[in-house]
Formats: sequence, structure tokens, C-alpha cells
Amino acid sequence: MRNGFFSRLALMVLALFLAFVVWFVVSAPRREQVSEKAFAAPLVLVNVPRNLVITTPVPDNLNVRLRGRVSELRSLSSQNLEVTVDLSWAVAGDATITLRPQAINAPADVEVISIDPNKLRFRVEQLRQRVVPVRPFLVGNLQPGYVAGEPTVQPEQALISGPASQIRKINEVATERIIMTGRTDTFMQNAAIVSDSPLVHVVEPLTVQVTVPVLAEVGPTKP
Repeated sequence: MRNGFFSRLALMVLALFLAFVVWFVVSAPRREQVSEKAFAAPLVLVNVPRNLVITTPVPDNLNVRLRGRVSELRSLSSQNLEVTVDLSWAVAGDATITLRPQAINAPADVEVISIDPNKLRFRVEQLRQRVVPVRPFLVGNLQPGYVAGEPTVQPEQALISGPASQIRKINEVATERIIMTGRTDTFMQNAAIVSDSPLVHVVEPLTVQVTVPVLAEVGPTKP
């Protein structure tokens, strides 16, 4: 009977030990220190309607403050904490968005304490297209004794796209720089069309062929 008693006691001790180990492992996250940490989370705007464009600046990153277990916060980085905003509802005009904690793809056990700024204000405009002339952008000086004739461009016009307020003000677009320095003969050059505004894009053509006549200067006729 004594051996049976000690056997049951040993089993009880072992069971208690195993229960303590399980409790210790399971409760470890709860006993871990809770802390707060700030991140610069990228702002991502998605589902912008194809016929609209945002014409005022929006921040690239937002200041986000999170609270959670130290190990959870340590595993996070700014790159995997995007603040995603769905703009499928957007219409032309001024827009204001209040950013909610749900916009941040943080782990479920991590609490979003604050987002700064917590409101986005921007303007949305209709996209418009327009055909405008292409102007060759000539820079530099010819060799002494030479003059440049009127350059020609093929094709002469380009289709551009951008916000309605900017498109209506654009009467022409220019090529990239065409260097004239040291030229002594007529030449042809393929040149890209460039836009002065980051919101205005060249649709087609992307390049044109520019022909620049370079002629010997005719001096005064001797008597």
C-alpha cells in the first residue's frame, strides 16, 4: 500500500508540474510588458476613379502611435503598417477623410492609439485631354558665321492629359533640350516631349522628329 501511495503522489506531483508548465507558457504573453511606440506609416490611396486626379498635396507618411506587447511592437516596421484609404467613392471637388484605426493593418493584439494627422483634406478634379502644338526647345549658340532657320517638328501636335484646371491653360508643350552649340549643318534629332507639370502627362506621341536648318550666314554684298 505504501508503494501505491507514493506512486499516486508522484503522479500528482508530475501532473501539478505539467499544469504549471502549461500555465507558464500560455500566460507568458499576458505577463509581458506593454509599451507604446511611434511609426511613420506610408499612406496608400487605392481605387481612385480613372477619370479623376488628386491635385493638392497629400502626405506620404502618417505618424502612428501603437500600444502592445514589447515583442509585438518589436516585430513591426513602418513598411508593413500601411494606412490604406479607399477612394472608390470620390467625386470632383474638395474632400475630407477622417482616418480610423481600422485603416491601419496592425495585428489584432496591437491597439492604435493615435494617427497624426487624423484628417486628410485634398481636392479632386476631372481628367481632361487636349491636343496642343509641340515646340522644339533649342538651347546654346551656333558657331560664329552660322544662323538657324525655322525648325520643323513631325508630328506637329501632341495629345496631353491632366486636371481640367491645368489643361485649359496649356497652349503648347516643348521637347527636351536640343543642343545647338557648335552646330554647322542642318540636322535632325528625335526628342522626347516633356511636361512642366507632374500632373499633366503626354499621351501620344512620346517623341517627335525635329529638323533644324543651320545655314552659313550671308555677309553684306560688296559694291
